[in-house]
Amino acid sequence: MSARSCRGFTLVEVLVALMIVAIGLAGLMTAVSGAARTSGYLRDKTLAQWIALNRLAEVRLTVNKLGQNTDAGELDFANRTWHYDTRYFDTSIASMKRVVVRVWLGSAKTKSNPLAESTSFLGSALGTQGASNTDWRVGSTVLTANPNANGAGVTPNVTPTNPTGATPGAPGTTGAPGNTGAPGTPGAPGTTGSPITGPTYPQ
Repeated sequence: MSARSCRGFTLVEVLVALMIVAIGLAGLMTAVSGAARTSGYLRDKTLAQWIALNRLAEVRLTVNKLGQNTDAGELDFANRTWHYDTRYFDTSIASMKRVVVRVWLGSAKTKSNPLAESTSFLGSALGTQGASNTDWRVGSTVLTANPNANGAGVTPNVTPTNPTGATPGAPGTTGAPGNTGAPGTPGAPGTTGSPITGPTYPQ
């Protein structure tokens, strides 16, 4: 056997191979740590969003805080400390306010950008509850509950000129003046007009 066939790796070759392996491992560790950081950030952001939505629900249930401009607080959630602030802003509607809740990770002394921010609106009702006569099953068409001739479907109304659908009666005549004059005769009662119907829709 010749001396050349028994020759092994030189120190330079071993160092080059180790350098290539080290570079590959460094890139792999960077990718793994980046994925872990992203997963942790998404977890914290999700928890902060839950806290903001919970705070908005508390504001809706505690209407006495509506007159304040801001309020803040701390809480423990998922075994961690969080802090939030709630701000109230005026809107174009006098009886309605815009509520903004921001949430940070850590105590109130922590200075950083908020992890989550949620916005909602709070105020008195703009209309009487149940006063709408709109049938939302078919859009904005106002419907009546009268079935058509076949007993199926609902007949939509066209907005009539006289919403009551009745013709007013003639005014009564007054009696002749005098000490014992007879009272006037009342007019005939109004007759109910026939409803104005449009196209029919099958059920």
